[in-house]
Amino acid sequence: MNVALIIILAALAVAFGSAILSRRGVSMNLEQWSIGGRGFSPFLVFVLMAGEVFTTSALLGASGLAYNSGGAAFSIVIFLTQAFMLSYWLLPAVWKFASKKGLITQPDFFAAKYDSPVLALLVAVMSLVALFPYLVLQLKGLGILVQMCSYGRISPEWAILVGAIAMAAYVVASGMHGSATTAIIKDVMILAVCVFLGLYLPFHYYGGLAPMFKELSIARPGFFALSTTGKSLTWYLSTVFVSSLAVFMWPHTFSSAYTARSANHLKRNAVVMPLYTLMQLFPMLVGVAAVLQIPGLKGSHADLALLQLSLKTFSPWFIGVIGAAGLLTALVPSSIMLISASSVFSRNVYCLARPGSSNGEQANVAKVATVAFALIAVFLAVHNVESIFALLVMGYTLVVQIAPSLFMSFRRENPVNKWGAFVGILLGAGTVAYSVLTGFNLSKLVPGIAWLADVNMGIAALLLNVIAMFVVSEITRRYAVGSAAVQE
Repeated sequence: MNVALIIILAALAVAFGSAILSRRGVSMNLEQWSIGGRGFSPFLVFVLMAGEVFTTSALLGASGLAYNSGGAAFSIVIFLTQAFMLSYWLLPAVWKFASKKGLITQPDFFAAKYDSPVLALLVAVMSLVALFPYLVLQLKGLGILVQMCSYGRISPEWAILVGAIAMAAYVVASGMHGSATTAIIKDVMILAVCVFLGLYLPFHYYGGLAPMFKELSIARPGFFALSTTGKSLTWYLSTVFVSSLAVFMWPHTFSSAYTARSANHLKRNAVVMPLYTLMQLFPMLVGVAAVLQIPGLKGSHADLALLQLSLKTFSPWFIGVIGAAGLLTALVPSSIMLISASSVFSRNVYCLARPGSSNGEQANVAKVATVAFALIAVFLAVHNVESIFALLVMGYTLVVQIAPSLFMSFRRENPVNKWGAFVGILLGAGTVAYSVLTGFNLSKLVPGIAWLADVNMGIAALLLNVIAMFVVSEITRRYAVGSAAVQE
C-alpha cells in the first residue's frame, strides 16, 4: 500500500469518525436529522453553503473548463457571486416562513405557500430528477480522484462504492449534524490545497502568473477570449443569468437555509460568500497552467487537467493529500444532497400516500431512502458521463423552473395560484427535457439568426413558464368566480 492511499483512507476514517461523533447529545428526530434542528451557527451555515462552491464538480469542472475554454470559466465565479447577492434577500424570507410553519423540505414550502400537496409533489419529483445527476457527478468525481491519486491501486468503482457506503452510514446515523462536522474538515483541506496548487504550479512551470498568461497568449492567441460560437458571449450571459437564479433552487441549497438559527445569520453569510467564491480562481489557474504542460486533453478528459498536472509535479505523499481533500470535497456535498433527497421522498412522496404517518415513521423512511438512493447513485456513477460542467448546466436549467413561482409567492397579493404555478413549472421543465433529449435550440425556430443557438434553453423555458403561470392563473381565477356566481 503506497503512502498516497494511506493518506486517502486516513481522511475517510477521520471524516467518518467525526460525523458519527457529531450526533452525541442530539435526539435524532426528523427535524434534527434533516435540517439540524434549525440551530446551526453562522459558521456552520457558512460551511454547509460553501459545499455548493467547492464540490468535485467545481474542483475538476472549473479547472477543466479553464483548460478547454479559457475565459468562459469565469462564468462560474460570476454566477455564484450573483446567487449569493440574491440570497441576501431571498434566504431570510425563506427562513422566516419555514420557521413559522415548521417546514423541513423545499416542496413543503410550495405546499404551504400554494396550499397544494400536488404542487409539492411536482416540485419533489423535479427536484429528485435534477438532484440525482448532481449526486452521481460527485461520486463519479470521487472515483476519478481516488483512482488517480492512489496511482491506480483503487479502481473508480471500488472508490465510489466504499465512499458511498461510508457516506450513507454516517448520514443515516448523524444526518445534517454529520455533514456539517465533515464540512469543517473539508473546507480547511480544500482551501489549503487549492490555494497552494493555484499559486505553486504557475510559478513552478512558468515563473509566475504574469509569465504564464504571457506564454499562453503567445502559444494560443485568443485563448482567453470568448468564442464566436458555442461558448460565446450569448452563451456566457444567458448561462450566468440562469445559473445565478438556480443556485438556491436546488433542494439541498434551499433547505440549507432552514438550518440557520436566525435570519440574520443568512444575511451575514450572504455578505461573506461572494468573497469565498473567488477561491474558484485557484483551480482555474491550475487548468490554465496545464494547457501547455498537459496538452491534448479533449472533451470530458479536460476535467482531468488538475490531476494530471499534479501527478506530473508532486511526490506521492502530496498526491495523497490532494486525493484526501478531493474525497471530502465529494462526500460533503453528496451527503447534503442525499439528506435532501431522502427527506423530500419521505415528506412529500411517502406522506402523500400515507398522510397519517408519524414523525418517527417519516424519519425511518428517510433513512431507508438514504441507503436506497446511495445504491442507485453508485450504480449510475460507474457508467460514463458527459463533461462535468455540461451536466451541471443542464441541472441548473431544470431546477431554475421553480424560481418564478417561488418569487411570486412572496407577494402580499400573489397573482399566481396553484394551477398557474403547476402548469408553469411543468411546461418549463418539459421544455428543458425536450431540448436535452432532442438537441433543440432557438436557432431552429429562426434559422437565419445563428447566435440563437448559443442561448441557454433555460431562458426560453423560463419565458414559457412565466407566460403559462400568469395565463393559467387568470383563467382559473375567472372560472372560479364564474362558477361561484352561477351557484349564487
